[in-house]
Order: sequence, then C-alpha cells, then structure tokens
Amino acid sequence: QVQLVESGGGLVQAGDSLRLSCAASGRTFSSYRMAWFRQAPGKEREFVACISRGGLTSYGESVKGRFAISRDNVKNTVFLQMNSLLPEDTAVYYCAATETTGVRCSRNKDEYNHWGQGTQVTVSS
Repeated sequence: QVQLVESGGGLVQAGDSLRLSCAASGRTFSSYRMAWFRQAPGKEREFVACISRGGLTSYGESVKGRFAISRDNVKNTVFLQMNSLLPEDTAVYYCAATETTGVRCSRNKDEYNHWGQGTQVTVSS
C-alpha cells in the first residue's frame, strides 16, 4: 500500500510558477505509474499529466507546453512544475498512483487506485 502526500500549492498571480510535490511512502515507488489530476468546484476531475515507470510522460491539452511532470525514484517523489499559470488552472490538485502494468502511463483516473488528499492552487487574474 502506498500513501501519497501533496504539497506546494498556494495563491499566485497569473503568469507565475509553482512546483507541486507528491511524496510517496513505501519501497516500491519506482514500480508505480504516477499522475496528477485536478478538480475545480462544480467540475469533473480532470487529467493533468502522468509519468510511466520508465519516465514516459503525457499531458492534458490545456497544460501542454506549460506544465512538466517528473519523478525522483530515490526520493520517492513526483513533481509537477507549473509555469505561466492561468486563472483557469485554479483547482485542487491530486496526486495518484497505480501499480498496474503498462509501458505508458494512463490518462484515465479510473485506473489509479491510490490518491493523495489534494493541494489547493489558486491563480488570481
């Protein structure tokens, strides 16, 4: 069982940057496919980015070119670097993990069975 703890959220202005971190417990972090999702009030949980065990990445269309996901298997941590933030990026950001097999990571939230508690990101205009 892996436990996920997000940090790094906050209140920023449009155009600013933030880096979110997700610290995972357990010895098998490198075997997990990891992802970030976000949920704004009244909206469905939305895929943001994911990273495979081998470092292959995928991004949602609305963040492509602005956000970057990475992982440090020594520190058991996955990061989300968010640049050029927009007010529409305001949401609770969730880290997710799955131990299911696959070369690439998944954009489907239903494939992730471990979730963090979320961290709030608010971007003012």
